[in-house]
Amino acid sequence: MKTITLLRNLAKYFPKKIAVREKDYVGLMCGKLKEETHKILLCLDFDQTLFEKVKDGKYDLILTHHPFIYGKKSIVFKYDEAKKELYEAMEKVGTPIYSMHTNFDEGKNGMNDALSEALGLKDIHPVEEMPMMRVGKLASPMEVEEFARYAKEKLNVPYVALINEGKKMIETVSIIGGGGSRAFTLAKKLGFDIYISGDAPHHVRRDVVTLHYNYLDVPHEVENIFMPQMKKVLLSIDPSLEIDTIVHEIPPKIL
Repeated sequence: MKTITLLRNLAKYFPKKIAVREKDYVGLMCGKLKEETHKILLCLDFDQTLFEKVKDGKYDLILTHHPFIYGKKSIVFKYDEAKKELYEAMEKVGTPIYSMHTNFDEGKNGMNDALSEALGLKDIHPVEEMPMMRVGKLASPMEVEEFARYAKEKLNVPYVALINEGKKMIETVSIIGGGGSRAFTLAKKLGFDIYISGDAPHHVRRDVVTLHYNYLDVPHEVENIFMPQMKKVLLSIDPSLEIDTIVHEIPPKIL
């Protein structure tokens, strides 16, 4: 289909203005959009490890979740020579790289809706104070450690880290995929039994403990759900699209 038509349809779900509010960098990162898009590659990040798979130019569009270039090119390239070299190589290949980050996280049928659905939550909705956060309710209450094991399985991650200093039974859940650990205070204020996110530093974990709350830390790679979810959205727009996905980011081993 026409590339501009495809992107306009995606923008109905994931408008750029959401990302701008988050001071994020989204949209066209590299190359020039083609008039038609038929074959798309989806990946969480585009980096040097994927270059061999795309250097033949067989894709019309590479769509990533994390921005290929986070910031102004002149500044990023000044401190990241490898990124500059990859950018220049991709410019020669000619395949455009387009990123949807916090606009996908927050948007309808995006990251946090997908994660909430994977958990089997009911009455999923955003909260007014932080539209990226999704909240919902379990079909039936679970003991907190049982819920942690359940979430690990449903979110398809190899490990989770639980701080269980709050309620012993979990019924209401709040979540922000990726690195939203500091938003636990809002989840607690709103009365949810547990908050799920990732990348929690030491002092955030200590605050969770001292404030007597439940927090489940999951690896950032939980965002690999971007690929099947974005594929579903793309095919709802145009079922004839040919879509490949690459999951090349694996959480580290916990020994």
